[in-house]
Amino acid sequence: MAKSTTRRSILTGAAAAAAASLTSTRVAAQAPARRFQPARHSQDEWLDTVPGKHRTFIDCASVTAAGSGMLYANNLYVANAKGYQLKEADVAVVVCLRHFATIFAFNDTIWGKYGQALSDAVAFVDPKTKTAPTKNLLDDASYAQLPVATISSVSSRGTQFAVCDMATNMLVGLVAASTKGVQEAIYQEFVRNLIPNSHLVAAGVVAVNRAQEYDYTLLTAT
Repeated sequence: MAKSTTRRSILTGAAAAAAASLTSTRVAAQAPARRFQPARHSQDEWLDTVPGKHRTFIDCASVTAAGSGMLYANNLYVANAKGYQLKEADVAVVVCLRHFATIFAFNDTIWGKYGQALSDAVAFVDPKTKTAPTKNLLDDASYAQLPVATISSVSSRGTQFAVCDMATNMLVGLVAASTKGVQEAIYQEFVRNLIPNSHLVAAGVVAVNRAQEYDYTLLTAT
């Protein structure tokens, strides 16, 4: 009788343990997976200050893409106004100028002084004169894909620009070598003459990552 009671106790204990284990497994399986939360850095906080109900980050990495990026920015304002009756302040747009597109992140002061060196750096010439530009052609309505798609036009509507600092330093190095100038002095000159609403970022590719972590939709210009 004692052996039978002991055996029943062992079986009962084992069953209880198995049930508890199964319950624990089910609870763990039903618990929602922990959602990835990216780290935040002070260098990226400006991305969260751009007003708007919808966020778009336009990535431009080539000379041609830079022109398309301005057109895309314009189209976002126009389409959201026409199709959704949204105001320009409702549409957050950031255009990233990186790699070869970075040459357009600087105003006419830089182009007037270093246009030949910039032209040589990315093999870009004025399509009309076939010579090195002496001004930022993306801010000239006669060159833009649409007259309302210039740098000044989209920036006046709220577009912000993420400018690749790595590419800026590369361009500055080439300009310094070409003009026999002092690289640090030329860099500061470039920084002082950024186009409106510009934000120097560590690298354009990093800004592409950070923008998506701040819930911007990525749009790649070609």
